[in-house]
Amino acid sequence: MTTAALAGAATQAPDAGLDITEPGIYPDLPMDAYHADPVPGGSLSSTGARRLLPPGCPALYHHERQHGRQPRNTFDYGTAAHRLVLGDGPTIHVVEADNWRTTAAREDREDARAMGRVPLLRHEYEQVTAMADALRAHPVASVLFDPIRGGAPEQALFWRDPPTGVMRRALLDWLPQSGPGRMVVPDYKTAASAEPEAIRRTVDTYGYHQQAAWNSAGVKALGLAEDVAFVFVVQEKTPPYLVTVVQLDAMAMRIGAARNRRALQIYAECTATGRWPGYTDAIEHLSLPPYAENRDSEEYL
Repeated sequence: MTTAALAGAATQAPDAGLDITEPGIYPDLPMDAYHADPVPGGSLSSTGARRLLPPGCPALYHHERQHGRQPRNTFDYGTAAHRLVLGDGPTIHVVEADNWRTTAAREDREDARAMGRVPLLRHEYEQVTAMADALRAHPVASVLFDPIRGGAPEQALFWRDPPTGVMRRALLDWLPQSGPGRMVVPDYKTAASAEPEAIRRTVDTYGYHQQAAWNSAGVKALGLAEDVAFVFVVQEKTPPYLVTVVQLDAMAMRIGAARNRRALQIYAECTATGRWPGYTDAIEHLSLPPYAENRDSEEYL
C-alpha cells in the first residue's frame, strides 16, 4: 500500500468506541483512545514492549494494561511541555496556587484531570512556557518541529508484525511530511540534564533505544520512508532550559530492535496462553552486590 493510500484510508480517526483493525496512520485519534488500545484483541506499544522486559515483567505489563497507571505530577509536566512545544495535546489548566498542599489545589487538580486537562501550578506553567520559547530558539530543534516545513504532531501509527502477527502501535511526537530522501523523525523529551553523558545513561535506564527502533520500524512498515533517522530532542527543565539533539548509533539501534523482537515474542506467547508470569517462578539464588561483597568480606572474613 502506498503512503498516499495509507493516509487516505485513515484521514478520519475512529471514535473512542470504534475498533482499529487495519494498519495505517490515524492522525486524529484522541490520545486517551490510543492509550486505551483501540485494537480488538490488543496491540503492543513501545512502552508496553519495554515493560515486558526486565526490570519489568509480563505480570506488571498485564496489570497496568487492565488497570492503567496512576497519574503523577511528573507526567502532567511532561505532557504540558509537549503541548506547548508541539502545539497539540490536552488543554493545560493553570491552578492558581504555589503548591499542591492545600485541599483546594488538589481538588482543582483532580477536577482538571477528570475533564481530560493537564493541571499545572502557575509557576510550572510559566516554566514550561519558557522551555517552549527556548526550544524554538534552538537552531536544530526549531527546524525539526517547524510546521511550515511540513509535518504534524501526535500521529498514531498501527502496523502488523509479520513474524508474530501482533499489531504494533506507536504515537509519534512529530511525523514529517513524506518525500524523497531521508526522513528525520524527532521525539521530544524533558530531563534533569541534557548533557550528552547524562542522556546516554537515560537512554539505557528508560529503554529509549527500543523506542527509537520501534518507531522507526513503524515508519518503514507503513511505507512512509525507506531511510529513517530517529532523533531525540532532550531539554532540561531548569533555566536556561538547554537543548541537546541526539541520534543513537547503529549498535544502540540494533540492540533496541533485538529487545523489541524479544518483547513481541513474549507478548505473542502470553496472549496465546493467557499466562502473564512475574519475575520468575523458580527459587532464585542470589549473591550480594559486588561492592557489598568486597566491602564486607574484607571487614568480617
